[in-house]
Amino acid sequence: MPDPSNLPKDLAPIATRLSTMLPGDWRALRPLVDRAKCVKCAVCWLFCPVQCIAEKPRWFAADMSVCKGCGVCAQECPQNAIAMVEEDAA
Repeated sequence: MPDPSNLPKDLAPIATRLSTMLPGDWRALRPLVDRAKCVKCAVCWLFCPVQCIAEKPRWFAADMSVCKGCGVCAQECPQNAIAMVEEDAA
C-alpha cells in the first residue's frame, strides 16, 4: 500500500484511507432460514458468491458479517427455505 503522505491531496478521502467495511455493513436484505423447511441439501452453500454459508447441526445459516444480501441463496434453494427480509435499521 502506498504511503498516504505521498498521495495527491485532491483524491477522494476513501482513496487515501484503509476501509474496514465488510459486505455485511452495507447489506439492505438478509437471508432468513426457515429451519423446518431446510433439508441441508447445501445448494445455498454451493451457489453463495461470497461463501458466507455455514453448516449448523440441522440447517445452513449465513455469516452476517460477510453476507452481502444478494439473495442468490434464497433464489436457488429448492425447498424455498430461505427468504430475504429487510435488514433492521438498528
